[in-house]
Amino acid sequence: MNKWASMAAIVLAVSAAPAWAQSTRTAATVKPVPTPGEERYVGYYYPKPTSTETYTSQMQTIAGVDRAQRIQFVTVVAQGTLQSSYRVPYAVFAKGEKGDHLIIVGLQSGELNTIYRIRALLANMTTMSRTSAFFQEHTVAEDATFFDLLKLLGFHDVTVTDGDKITHQVTIK
Repeated sequence: MNKWASMAAIVLAVSAAPAWAQSTRTAATVKPVPTPGEERYVGYYYPKPTSTETYTSQMQTIAGVDRAQRIQFVTVVAQGTLQSSYRVPYAVFAKGEKGDHLIIVGLQSGELNTIYRIRALLANMTTMSRTSAFFQEHTVAEDATFFDLLKLLGFHDVTVTDGDKITHQVTIK
């Protein structure tokens, strides 16, 4: 298994992680208009964003990471959710010409239906990312977040939605 697949396998375990983990580096602001270039996804993959935030990472994207590696990372994560022995409450996929838009959609009513549940999912992804050798090799694991991992892999944003009314979008700079 290559390093991207290994990282994806670690992140997959997030669905079984405790919901009490917290991210401490972001602040949300209400911004009802989607960012340019993503408007084509609004109304198809998710409703219009109800909140947005910007995360400024200290990480640099790893040289040579391209669409193929981002798609491979997301494919491994998605395969793990589909092959899980328990129901994973969300779908994960990448979109965009460069595969640099990560989208997470809740699959059942009542899940990921508040900003707090969305942040808990993202915080769990941070918790699980920190345990991987890849993350520890490329970051100071106790300080870095899931958003930093996405920055390393060249993602520009992550959008999380309940698939009904709530959509939270994080731009990664």
